[in-house]
Amino acid sequence: MKAIIYEKFKGLLGIQNVSDPNPKKDGVVIEVKSSGLCKSDWHGWMGHDKDIELPHVPGHELAGTIIEIGSEIKRFRVGDRVTVPFVSGCGNCQECQTGNHQVCDFQFQPGFTHWGSFAQYVSIDYADTNLVKLPEEVDFITAASLGCRFATSFRGVVDQGKTKIDDWVIIHGCGGVGLSAIMIANALGAKVIAVDIDKEKLDFAESVGAVNSINSLNSKNVIEQIHEITQGGANVSIDALGNPDVLFNSVSCLRKRGRHIQIGIMSPKHTNSKIPIDQIIAKELEIVGSHGMQAYRYDEMLDMIKEGKLHPEKLVTQTIRLEDVAVELPIMDKSKSLGIKVINDFS
Repeated sequence: MKAIIYEKFKGLLGIQNVSDPNPKKDGVVIEVKSSGLCKSDWHGWMGHDKDIELPHVPGHELAGTIIEIGSEIKRFRVGDRVTVPFVSGCGNCQECQTGNHQVCDFQFQPGFTHWGSFAQYVSIDYADTNLVKLPEEVDFITAASLGCRFATSFRGVVDQGKTKIDDWVIIHGCGGVGLSAIMIANALGAKVIAVDIDKEKLDFAESVGAVNSINSLNSKNVIEQIHEITQGGANVSIDALGNPDVLFNSVSCLRKRGRHIQIGIMSPKHTNSKIPIDQIIAKELEIVGSHGMQAYRYDEMLDMIKEGKLHPEKLVTQTIRLEDVAVELPIMDKSKSLGIKVINDFS
């Protein structure tokens, strides 16, 4: 099969012909029909993820068709159209037994712990626990956009943020995660403010559900501006970028008993970023992490898509070829492109 491979961190990316994967007893092989290009792939290529062993095939936002199944597979069959969470649980550890597959002690992560979906075929372990059947209403390109950014945002906004109608929700960073979170919070009836440094991204954010936007480059004080607009601060604030200044602002813009949700991944030098602990105590604020979403939680999200309440396809702004990854991935930290890029040509 053809696959994008790198042999050292920050090294050259290129297409190579490698052996087709085989499924484990509890796994399947999927013919990849589409795969999202995500900044998490850039973090992996940079060497920020300790699970990656070289040489490596990245890619973790995927959708496709099952072409081979392991001997222990019971819930799926060849020909099924499927996607998979980027964090997949073993189904047996204590965390999985309590329904928390997203923090499984033995998790499978295509594109990180194992070779991923920037390839014509990918093998997926723990398949009965983690695969999600795609309804006919959801095409492969849309499904690939769900795998990391949209599903992670859904859990961050719905499960971790506990967002309610009329809540003030602040989304810091209007990349794929941020735009997804804006759309989801808006669908829940929340009042969403988008924060970014790029006017074009902020305009796009308003087109998918933000009721207001703040350009932090032009704002004298983002925190004060948010408190003024919301008349007291946000109920929920999300760092969708992964930046120490954004984290500080996100916590500081909360009203009493508000919740900060950290979705954006920090670079290694910023993993011990400062937070306003005085406000956390005085206002009884909550600081919550959000890491993927369990396969069984996809049903609610897919139902909202089928009912027309969510439109993740609007966030896909460009489709690319597999070979384009070699150019696009290394510059993702500098990219100003809108929305989500999805690979849909693996020839």
